[in-house]
Amino acid sequence: MDRTTTIRASVHDIEITLLISVVLVILVVFVFLRTVRATIIPSIAVPLSLIGTFAVMYLAGYSLDNLSLMALAISTGFVVDDAIVVLENITRYIENGMTPVAAAFRGAREISFTVLSMSTSLVAVFIPILMMGGIVGRLFREFAVTLSAAIVVSLLVSLSTTPMMCAQILKAKQEENHGFLYRLSEGGFDWLLRTYRTCLTFVLRHQFATLCVTILTAAVCVSPYRGLYVRVPKGFFPQQDTGRVSGSVQADQDISFAAMQQKMQDYVSIVAKDQNVQAVVAFAGGNTAKNQGRMFITLKPKGKERKITADRFIAEMRLKLSAVPGASLFMQSAQDLTIGGRQSQAQYQYTLQGEDLKELSSWAPRLLQKLRSLKELRDVNTDQQDKGLGAQVVIDRDTASRLGVSPQDIDNALYDAFGQRQVSTIYRQLNQYHVVMEVDPQYQESPAALQSVYVHSSNGQMIPLASIAHFGPASNSLAVNHQGQFPATTISFNLAPNISLDQATLAINNAEREIRFPATIHASFQGTAAAFQESLANQPVLILTALLTVYIVLGILYESFIHPITILSTLPSAGVGALLALLLTHNELNVMGMIGIILLIGIVKKNAILMIDFALDAERREGKSPEDAIFEACMLRFRPILMTTMAAMLGGLPLALGTGTGSELRQPLGITIVGGLILSQALTLFTTPVVYLYLDRLRWWFMGRRRSISGQISPAGSQAD
Repeated sequence: MDRTTTIRASVHDIEITLLISVVLVILVVFVFLRTVRATIIPSIAVPLSLIGTFAVMYLAGYSLDNLSLMALAISTGFVVDDAIVVLENITRYIENGMTPVAAAFRGAREISFTVLSMSTSLVAVFIPILMMGGIVGRLFREFAVTLSAAIVVSLLVSLSTTPMMCAQILKAKQEENHGFLYRLSEGGFDWLLRTYRTCLTFVLRHQFATLCVTILTAAVCVSPYRGLYVRVPKGFFPQQDTGRVSGSVQADQDISFAAMQQKMQDYVSIVAKDQNVQAVVAFAGGNTAKNQGRMFITLKPKGKERKITADRFIAEMRLKLSAVPGASLFMQSAQDLTIGGRQSQAQYQYTLQGEDLKELSSWAPRLLQKLRSLKELRDVNTDQQDKGLGAQVVIDRDTASRLGVSPQDIDNALYDAFGQRQVSTIYRQLNQYHVVMEVDPQYQESPAALQSVYVHSSNGQMIPLASIAHFGPASNSLAVNHQGQFPATTISFNLAPNISLDQATLAINNAEREIRFPATIHASFQGTAAAFQESLANQPVLILTALLTVYIVLGILYESFIHPITILSTLPSAGVGALLALLLTHNELNVMGMIGIILLIGIVKKNAILMIDFALDAERREGKSPEDAIFEACMLRFRPILMTTMAAMLGGLPLALGTGTGSELRQPLGITIVGGLILSQALTLFTTPVVYLYLDRLRWWFMGRRRSISGQISPAGSQAD
């Protein structure tokens, strides 16, 4: 199958998504600032940051693929954040009457630490991803490096190029002439700000209730009893529709090769007649057992020529293919990202290992029968091949010796007749041809053909094989599979519709416990299912590591143990929003969704950083109370918070709504980002000021406690002296 067609289509689709993200982000800036001059500045900052990222990718030896392009599409909402914050702060001073040059100096100087905190803590989120081990870590290392490079380049652009462009492009307030649309929209923004002021005043009067909402949000997100993280179905990678389907045929173990060829022709005929199929290739035998075959199907391009997904096609074909007796065709949709190199007849594998082959052969069919009864699984099959039929040749050694026939002579005669012995090679100028000897195919269809075999004796006579041996049926293993030097049987399975891999693995583990295998048989998931279980076990560790890394970085930047907690208090609402979005859209929490949640850790804390930086500065420089400082910070930072959140959300929206080739891989990432930002934006504008005030009181309580303890120790020390 030609994979380049889907790769080209997927790359083209993500390129279009990247362009749409850039346009939407620039549109956000225009809607909030409502001037073409102000919009030009981030419009230049975004491509500058992306071009700088390309340079870093070139030096790192990376290529433009699905993961790096996805990182660039997501970064459009990040790289513009720094430029927006700097631009908005400078614009605010220009609106207050300062000249553009003076406003650029003051605004950039005032906001530089805030921008540095935002970008540094965002890059810190990717450190756990960079340190991830295994194949998943190797896959997403390029994604994390690309995104980190884009953020660092945007930081440099925002602190250098953006203030320079503001000083040269923006006009003073008295020189700017605004039209009717600007004045109309200005009234709308003023109304929005007044509404926020009223709501924030109400919230600050009911701080305890707001704090309870914050705690409840965290409990809903991570509670071990029916919390959203527990309830959301979990998977590994999203199921893609690449337009390619692979199939594995398994026939009865006593089938002949000629009959197997006919089965393959029947299957090809049924599949080729389907209106969604563009091409089909199949073969029997090869590296597999003689009762097995492989099939590769290329579907028509999705859209006008094909209306259904690849998974839907497979479900419809199951009923049609069941009409072929004596064999089964198991199909699976080919994926761009596959973990585990084991070839099987379905997408996921569960392996039994044992020391005793006979014991393993006895218990494996019981598990197979049990798994076939589970509603969570489809296409359950096994690679156990111990029911093959054979013909046993028992030599009468006395008679054979008397007639001058050795066992080696009998073996050679049988191999000449049925073993396809290569006896010669015909050489031509451009090619060579192997000459294979065998009996006529009509004599290979029944064990009765052994009655017609003659053996050449040592005295030159032709002795009938039936006169020196008798024949009987025998049961043989077509193949004995091993894993780790032990006999092994692998059961393969696909998932039923709307069933996650987490639910399937749980059902299999429960079935295995019900059967109660002896201690000598060991069961384990393999391939993709094993990688999923490892990834699932590492998810909480990955999130906690990201949180700890961000906390340490923020603690170093703010030289405080308390303020990083205030900033991180914004995260539970983002987690609830992301998990709710996955549940409402019937998506799984897979690796892509988990990467989206880790990105949210870096995105939503920007709101708190914008508020807290200004509040701390107002307390230190102007001597304001914490209540007045945080209230003023919320009012002044309301517009940049809305702008940065909208930019990040619209940067991820094309990923969430994409329907092109390969979009299934990107959708969970976009859905988690958009869902998390919507809910966190609605809550953190009110919960962050309350958490800030409570933690500030806690800080003063600790300081008073420390002074009290110091006061009690000092007199005792003086008296001792």
